[in-house]
Amino acid sequence: MSIVIRKKGFTAGIKLNENKKSAASPIQLLKTPERVIIPLQQHTGAECEPLVKRGDSVFEGQLIGDSNKLISARIHASIGGVVSGILKIVNPVNSAIISAVEITSQKAGKEGEQPYSGLQKQDGKPYNAGIIPENVVDLIDKIPREKLLETIKNSGIVGLGGATFPAHVKLNPPAGIKIDTLIINGCECEPYITSDHRLMLEYGFEMLCGIYIISRILEPQNILIAIEDNKEDAIINIENLIGALGFENTFKIVSLPSRYPMGAEKTLIYNLLKRKVSTGALPLDVGVVVNNVGTAKAIFDAVIKNRPLIERIITVTGDIERPVNLFVRIGTLLGDILESIKVPDNKTLKLIFGGPMTGFSVSNMDFPVTKGVNCILIKEVKKPLENNCIRCSRCVAVCPMNLMPLVYASYVKNNKYEDCREYYIDSCIECGSCAYVCPASIPLMGYIKTGKSVLARKS
Repeated sequence: MSIVIRKKGFTAGIKLNENKKSAASPIQLLKTPERVIIPLQQHTGAECEPLVKRGDSVFEGQLIGDSNKLISARIHASIGGVVSGILKIVNPVNSAIISAVEITSQKAGKEGEQPYSGLQKQDGKPYNAGIIPENVVDLIDKIPREKLLETIKNSGIVGLGGATFPAHVKLNPPAGIKIDTLIINGCECEPYITSDHRLMLEYGFEMLCGIYIISRILEPQNILIAIEDNKEDAIINIENLIGALGFENTFKIVSLPSRYPMGAEKTLIYNLLKRKVSTGALPLDVGVVVNNVGTAKAIFDAVIKNRPLIERIITVTGDIERPVNLFVRIGTLLGDILESIKVPDNKTLKLIFGGPMTGFSVSNMDFPVTKGVNCILIKEVKKPLENNCIRCSRCVAVCPMNLMPLVYASYVKNNKYEDCREYYIDSCIECGSCAYVCPASIPLMGYIKTGKSVLARKS
């Protein structure tokens, strides 16, 4: 019996040019940086307090930031060395001033060195299809649920699909709420980004064991791994691994149409289960938890390898000669990453953390990769002029949340922010589809984010 379910018929959203030029590029290991800047807020929730001071020696994986607030995520040193400063930096996502720990390495790494791994084959490559270490599942079964949650919390794991919600909070729903379905998001629907695709090909075993750990915590009836149909090689690899691990009775793969924003949480839940998450509600209110494939791997690393979240896979792509996927330490500076690839020096370039639809521009070469950054997009600047709205309603047609984006631009321009609330601006998932299809080149996402920000300050 096949464990792959093939779904059709997602009518909202848009079909984008994928531009996934790095899909066939194996993950490379960036050399350990000589200096990192590690922000103390890389997550949804409260900023952490520094646990170190200038001049302190730290080791790789040491806890350097923590908070006593319910919703927060611990921060760890991604390299060993000396704390060279406690800085204040500007978060380009929301322009907030946040603290960061600067660490200078006493021993720089070499390019191509292996990341820490408690489970490596003799050839130095990670385990994959058909080559399964013995007793890993048995080991997971012996760990109590409370210990699993504690390890995830101690390791600072957050959602690696972009939302960066603390994993230990998401996986511990309030009493009385039963989670019947666990969805693992491997859609990676945004153009250019291929880090999750490569993870499913190269770290599928770790990912699936991480999913099994999550299932031990939540005890869901259904476990669905959602992958878009443009990643058939990943579907085949994960299917083979599920069989090798003996998970075929509980794990199902759902192949979905490659249409944006298929991977958005609420969109994904509706397309898989026909359950609507209402405005102000959470997936757990409809009995669902959604986790990214990278989060599942990070949970495996924490539980089996005792490895906190200090590195992640990112895609570096765009208008460059050779797009790549890299294993990068958290806190690695943008400038150091750009030095490792060939970047055109005869063009005016725009640097984006994230994808073309939901990413944000970065101009400071000292800005670091954080837990939520899955891509560095390098694009030649071609900025169109904004024109007047022609009332074509294309933005309305593609909105997966059935909103009217055109009204938000008008209201924000005229300082009518409360009117934005009347049109459910808070239900916008900021996928960027509206701005993408606008023939008048109106930066609808910018107006929406401004409207949300102003209303949040008024609340």
